[in-house]
Amino acid sequence: MTGNTEHHSEHSEQQPSRHRRDPGVRRRRVLIGGSAVAAVGGLAVAGLASADTTTGTTTQESGTSTTAATEASTSATDGVCVLNAEVTEGPYSLEGALVREDIREDKEGFEVQYTFTVVDVSNDCAPLANALLEIWHCDHLGEYSGFVGGNGHEEEDNGKFLRGGQMTDDSGQCSITSIWPGHYVSRAVHVHMRVHTDVTLTDDSYTGGEIIHTGQLFFDQDINTEIQATSPYTENTTPETLLENDGIYDDGGASSGLLTVTALGDSVSDGYKATLTVGVSTD
Repeated sequence: MTGNTEHHSEHSEQQPSRHRRDPGVRRRRVLIGGSAVAAVGGLAVAGLASADTTTGTTTQESGTSTTAATEASTSATDGVCVLNAEVTEGPYSLEGALVREDIREDKEGFEVQYTFTVVDVSNDCAPLANALLEIWHCDHLGEYSGFVGGNGHEEEDNGKFLRGGQMTDDSGQCSITSIWPGHYVSRAVHVHMRVHTDVTLTDDSYTGGEIIHTGQLFFDQDINTEIQATSPYTENTTPETLLENDGIYDDGGASSGLLTVTALGDSVSDGYKATLTVGVSTD
């Protein structure tokens, strides 16, 4: 990725005084594998074979019609990893994420079942157990908990909705259930992500630890277009930025956080599965 700072127009005029600014994103090299592979000249990971990977959107027929949003699946090549630099967490992070599997609370929107696999590039891509993978994103109106009003909508703000994380198991995997995000001015639809190590769990959260990866996740544009044109997402009338025009996503596929997305049914309202393998260096 050519830059490591959030696009300055992301609510730049409306950034609340409560947000924690990124003190300077460390250019830690991160290894990510999943829905697509971007070529990285001159770099190879020991023990991993190189292979060609193609990306695309798969449609599924429903009756006599075919909808692009019914199923999107990006072909992945198992065992292939690519190096990538992390990006800024953006202006809407909060400390002390809740450790929970379902972060939806009572928010409207179409279900997304995330499955992440975290691997350690400094240990031959071995699964990284006992890491806390945290995500947060806006609701269907483009509003973040703790910062409601930034996208021009009034709603109840408990400071917790659509925020949380899970610990990885012995296979480096964790699952989180949420909704498909809405959009807000100047950014394509996205999800923020951090990976922590050495945290101490409390009753429902954590203390301590080290953030070893900060990134953002993105969605297939064709599917997203159909979702944003469907209720309840149509209640959000703010302008939407397409993925190709986003200031953070650099068209790098999985290496830039593009999720592999698969439909759970015949309608966008049935929801989706979303997967990504994220590798970090613990050295």
